[in-house]
Amino acid sequence: MRQSHLVVRHCLLCPPGHPRRSSILNNLALYLSTRYEKLGGMDGLDESVSLGREALLLHPPGNPLRSSFLSNLGKYLLTRYKQLGMIDDLTEAVLLGREALLLCPSGHPDRSLCLDSLGLYLSNRYNRLGGIDDLNEAVTLGREALLLRPSGHPDRPSSLNNLEGHLSTRYKQLGGIDDLDEAVTLGQEALLLCPSGHPRRPSSLNNLGLNLSTRYNRLGVIDDLDEAVTLGRETLALCPLGHSLRDTSLTCLATYLFSRYHRLGEIDNLDEAVVFGREAILLRPSGHPARPTSLSNLGGYLSTRYNRLGGIDDLEEAVTRAREALLLCPSAHPERFSFLNNLGFYLTTRYYRFKEINNLNEAVTLLREALLLCPSGHTDRPSLLSNLGDDLSARYKRLGVIDDLDEAVVLAREALLLRPSGHPGRSSALIRLGHILFSHYNHLFGPVDDLDEAVTLGREALLLCPSENPGRPSVLGNLGNYLTARYIRLERVDDVDEASQARSRSTSSLPIGAPAPVIVSNRSWELAFQFATSGLRKSTISTKRLNSVAQHFFFAQYKLRYVALQEPNCEEELFGLYVQLSDIPQVTSLNELSAIREWITAAERFQHPSTVLAYQTILRLLVHHLTILPPLPQHLDIVKKLTSSLAVDAFSAYLRHRSPTNAIELLEHGRGVFWSQLTRLSSSLDDVIASGAMGNTLAAKFTRLTSLILHALDSPGPHQHDQVSSPRSATCPGLSRFLLPSLFSDLQQAASGGPVIVVNASEYSCDALIVFVDREPVHVPLSLVTRRDVQDMSSKLRNLTLLSKRMDVAQDLRIFLRKLWDNVVSRIIDVLQTVQPLKTRIWWCPTAEFSLLPLHAAGPFRKGQRNLPELYISSYTPTLNALIRARQGVVSNAQGSRKSIVGIGQANASGQGELLSVGTELSSIGQLVDSLATFSRVEGTGSCISRVIEKLEQNEWVHFACHGIPNRQQPFNSAFALHDGRLTIQRIIQCQLKNPEFVYLSACHTTVGDKDSPDEVIHLAAAMQFVGFRSVIGTMWGVDDGEANRITSTFYKHLLGDSADLDYTRAAFALNRTMRELKDIPFDQRVLYIHLGA
Repeated sequence: MRQSHLVVRHCLLCPPGHPRRSSILNNLALYLSTRYEKLGGMDGLDESVSLGREALLLHPPGNPLRSSFLSNLGKYLLTRYKQLGMIDDLTEAVLLGREALLLCPSGHPDRSLCLDSLGLYLSNRYNRLGGIDDLNEAVTLGREALLLRPSGHPDRPSSLNNLEGHLSTRYKQLGGIDDLDEAVTLGQEALLLCPSGHPRRPSSLNNLGLNLSTRYNRLGVIDDLDEAVTLGRETLALCPLGHSLRDTSLTCLATYLFSRYHRLGEIDNLDEAVVFGREAILLRPSGHPARPTSLSNLGGYLSTRYNRLGGIDDLEEAVTRAREALLLCPSAHPERFSFLNNLGFYLTTRYYRFKEINNLNEAVTLLREALLLCPSGHTDRPSLLSNLGDDLSARYKRLGVIDDLDEAVVLAREALLLRPSGHPGRSSALIRLGHILFSHYNHLFGPVDDLDEAVTLGREALLLCPSENPGRPSVLGNLGNYLTARYIRLERVDDVDEASQARSRSTSSLPIGAPAPVIVSNRSWELAFQFATSGLRKSTISTKRLNSVAQHFFFAQYKLRYVALQEPNCEEELFGLYVQLSDIPQVTSLNELSAIREWITAAERFQHPSTVLAYQTILRLLVHHLTILPPLPQHLDIVKKLTSSLAVDAFSAYLRHRSPTNAIELLEHGRGVFWSQLTRLSSSLDDVIASGAMGNTLAAKFTRLTSLILHALDSPGPHQHDQVSSPRSATCPGLSRFLLPSLFSDLQQAASGGPVIVVNASEYSCDALIVFVDREPVHVPLSLVTRRDVQDMSSKLRNLTLLSKRMDVAQDLRIFLRKLWDNVVSRIIDVLQTVQPLKTRIWWCPTAEFSLLPLHAAGPFRKGQRNLPELYISSYTPTLNALIRARQGVVSNAQGSRKSIVGIGQANASGQGELLSVGTELSSIGQLVDSLATFSRVEGTGSCISRVIEKLEQNEWVHFACHGIPNRQQPFNSAFALHDGRLTIQRIIQCQLKNPEFVYLSACHTTVGDKDSPDEVIHLAAAMQFVGFRSVIGTMWGVDDGEANRITSTFYKHLLGDSADLDYTRAAFALNRTMRELKDIPFDQRVLYIHLGA
């Protein structure tokens, strides 16, 4: 306010027309600009521009003082541009600067000032728009200005600083080392001319520090970096809060400390960089032209700290900061590629944490754009090449597309060429190319050239990695891997010796305090290699045996897997290390789970007593890890990777250790993870609310969490887990097991309506376990089949069902079912018949590839012998808990009220073949149920998604007659084809149904789930069970439209019988009788229908 009064006072003393008005305006503008530079305050800066404009108007063209006023206004506009980023200010400053220079020809006393000023405007415009001509012109103008300000000239320090800046910027663009060396020399001279107390000393310190840091990045001379840090600290001390250079000094010092952390690995440098980076962002609010750079820098520091300490908050903030930086960076910005690179790198890091393929795909897209924008010769091009190569290599490992790996090799070679001998980044480029060539060799297992080159690169990388470098153990480990692979291929004894030494040195080089899983994994590898090679030399194992095991190691993520433990003491040491992993309280890294999986593999191979403990440990940790991972479809890949075969293998291990009840418990919470997680979110809260005030609070929080997750199902995005992860727990009396995995005593209730038969396929054994409600489960070993046999049977069945569309496969299918009976089902039924009456109900609960087989239809198919459908009434359940839920909370209809049933049909869905019998099928159902229920139908153009969902929510019984479309790669996208699109599983499971009882799915493939993970049981029939339907009729393969109506009508006829009500518990009996009665219908069409639920 005092400032404004001062301006008004002086202007009133010199009204328009006063001969001194222009001088007063000029002086006030200069005062306000100087005051802003020292104290900040936008009011003063805007006022200086306004005053400068008025002063210039008082000096029209031809006035001898006009050039001075042009220069002053240009200076104020540049200052405001740096604060607010308005491009119009910068454009006007360039125009003013050119006019001023024209008015100051050679010999004019102000020419050097005009040259310097115009050079600054052009350099800033280059930074904003990227026009290289602006930058080259700035360098030319700067050189001329410096010549006009020889040694002793009071403004020489200013010209030195300006030319230093132009050259530094051009180095970053073109990579000419001469530009950078000249910039350092000019900066050193400028600093000597600005002793302590000189007003230009902060900017001189800052500029020189930046260029020394840049030269360190190019040449790796640590003295340059140390001097930059020293200069940066002095700069910051000279720029207190409010100083116009404080944000710049904070940014620069953080950058130097970050580089020093990378060189020396001292965490204090990194923590300090984060602190300075945060303060810099606070000083660069929205609209500040340098805010994108500050955001990007802080993201880099946080990402690096995440890599060091593993704090997920650091990583998530890094991604958030990088996204904001990219949004603020226009497409023409010369540094846009850098922001793209940074965001891509953080997304890649997040991919490695959560294994979400969307993160990796987005990173590849961003890095491709960045590489296109980064010109040849730019100093950042090598890191861009490396990052994109890494991501393509990672995607190859995930998806197996060899084109990704081929491209990664090309990029890594170019990156190495750009980091010649002496470059500080050469070591990392060597390591990266070695990794990718090793993967390339393992994919093709062809010419040994890739492997030879990887060894050569690994040796050079080791020479460049000093003993104190924290990455040295990894470099040694990589070299050991390459040498072992080459030994396997060429059997050179020297490679064995060198590999053994490398692995041993890798373990001994691990820093104090390294995580237990890392130590265990490295030490177990070292021991295994020692046993393998010593065994070879003692001729206790054959070369063929060693090669076989070692090849398994390389084709299973490059870890030599515990070869022939010959010495008892070594075995004790190895498993002693593994047992330590059981003390881990919770998962902080997927490396921990990988280490425990190695323990399981070793224990299984050598039948070690710790096998069960290993499974207990990993399942305990997985329960915790998956609890904090929201059950969103985009997390399915993570769940599949973490739980792959684990539950079925644990089940096998517990049976082999004679613990069937524990086997059931672990299998139950290790399978169907998504349904289990989602079901817990829909659990009844009545008991929680009844427990008191704390219970009410927890119930409210739980309801909110459920709502967030269900919303995320509808609109998944990369940040959804930010909202729905990290649940909190509390203890209420009587609720100690709320949401926890079920105990066997609870699971046993699934057999209240008849025995449940778990049929399990593991690589270690195949077994059946018959669960009864009132006695101990009975174990039936299935020793005539292996998991490989079961996989072959599922493939054979798939081929038969595909052939059935073109030819009669009845005889082949009967032969298939006979084999299934002889090797699997008959062995179970032989036991079952001793305790369970015939013609009663049984439930199948198959795992792994058993879930793809029609166990319900197996039989000897021999004259005089009965098949399974003639012995028992079969149903299926994906888990025991699903069957228990199907029997709970039955709501009786009010006295005199009729149940409602809706027929949903779509005969002409877009992109699908016409279904001719849909209308007839719905009409037949309507006639059959007319006396017992209120029947309605939705078909044709009326069967749109919203209308069908509405009908689902209103009716207890539902009949679908339409196309079923499975998606085995993305099972949540499996769907029913309706008039206006596809009703997917993802949408179905969000429905809130009132009292669903029974649904008949007269559609193809409604029990077909995930191709790679059948144990997740994600298919249309399971989705119907999840939303509450207690009884479901589903299909295992394609339905013949010509037979569907007859099968459906016969089923409903038997279901209704003489009953006075619709009773869903009769569905299994009705289906069994229908299929035995309709003997003239093609055999494959009688086998494909199954019943699920109560």
